[in-house]
Amino acid sequence: MSLFPKEDILTKEIGSWKGFADSLPAEEERETFMKMLNDCYKYAKAINTKAQPFPSEPLIMALLFSQHKMIEWLDKQISKPKINILKPLDQSLNEFSHNYRLSD
Repeated sequence: MSLFPKEDILTKEIGSWKGFADSLPAEEERETFMKMLNDCYKYAKAINTKAQPFPSEPLIMALLFSQHKMIEWLDKQISKPKINILKPLDQSLNEFSHNYRLSD
């Protein structure tokens, strides 16, 4: 008997996806897939409240939620105003060329 019997359900569900992970063509994909599944432990309490013996539906919901959070974060990153790091350099070059024009 486990101290955390509900966690065993999640562990078994994640283990049931091992065959899928093993069939992915690249090692990097297998590692990414297993990391994604293992990230579901963050939501173990929410998954276990569903109280199903094989919680595929809440597991998938946890995965979707995690992906949605990442998409929102990425969207915020691309929406931030960008700083033109070359602008001061452009201004300096313009001033330099204006002040030190070569005469023809």
